[in-house]
Amino acid sequence: MKKDIKVYAFVGPSGTGKSYMANIIIKNFPELRLLSPDDIKEKFWDKYGFDTLEQKEELIVRAWNTYYDEMEQDFLHGKSLISDYPFSLKQKPILEKLTKQYGYQVCTIRLIGQIEVLFERQKQRDLDDSRHLGHILTSYHRSDSKIERKNADNLLDYTEFYKRCTQRGYGEFDLGDTIEVDVSDYEKIEYPKILQWLEDRV
Repeated sequence: MKKDIKVYAFVGPSGTGKSYMANIIIKNFPELRLLSPDDIKEKFWDKYGFDTLEQKEELIVRAWNTYYDEMEQDFLHGKSLISDYPFSLKQKPILEKLTKQYGYQVCTIRLIGQIEVLFERQKQRDLDDSRHLGHILTSYHRSDSKIERKNADNLLDYTEFYKRCTQRGYGEFDLGDTIEVDVSDYEKIEYPKILQWLEDRV
């Protein structure tokens, strides 16, 4: 029997504005809890730090396990969730399994855009002080606060960004009811239409 509870998933490459749109939706649906894989990764990076890309990857794997554990606990307590990430076909099987196991319905908002535009946004985001340094360094500890961002040694270049966008299935991910939104031009995004689409599925 289906529960009258939802999981809202925001998918799409970096630079699509997933977090911004998630915050707009939370304002309109305050019962939603934001569960973000990146938030968990960043907490682990601050707590443990890493000296190599291998150590960084170990923490990322640990963060994903924690993310799925927290999601399952929320399901057990009947909470509605919203989650934002460049979810790919890699994460789909376990997300599908958990939502089916606990009788949750899923709404997916898939954000797309011109790769060149998204890459420029991603570059600016990485250089912004609000961006966690762990994303752009091969070695990080919480005391590393004076690093010049433009000289970070793990900044994403266009070749790698393009490969991720075209090979990871960001533009194909769908789980439950799915709506696709082109965010190449932020001024053309019809937020009321998106909110109504969600309202119709509550």
